[in-house]
Amino acid sequence: MKISEQIKQNSLAIISLLVAFSALGYNTWRNEKSESNRNIRTAGFEIIIHVGELQKIAYLSHFEKDNYQGSPRGGWTEVLLIKDLSHLMSDITLEKSEKLVTTWGENWQKLGKDNEFSVAEIDGALHELRTTVLENMKQLD
Repeated sequence: MKISEQIKQNSLAIISLLVAFSALGYNTWRNEKSESNRNIRTAGFEIIIHVGELQKIAYLSHFEKDNYQGSPRGGWTEVLLIKDLSHLMSDITLEKSEKLVTTWGENWQKLGKDNEFSVAEIDGALHELRTTVLENMKQLD
């Protein structure tokens, strides 16, 4: 029996095999993409939560002069956690988190003093990061 005859006789099986491999490839790709989106979404929500916590620490420290609940040193924990989580997001989110680390480092010791500039700088960095994270999450498919 010639190869061309075998192909004709088994064309349905060959087509079925090609469709199965294509479906398997697509399914694998889709699962990977879905998992990536889940990781980004989870990291995004966590970042937003910790941005809120850091903002609370900054406000308590600066406006209420409460160094127990608003411990600026405790804010470092939030800042570093945010930076770690931002590695799961886009490069621009990572850049904004690094800017937050720099801004916090330059201003945390000034919180609670008569320096509105320090809390405004921290607020600005937090707002930029929050906006970037939300934009990142909107782009997920």
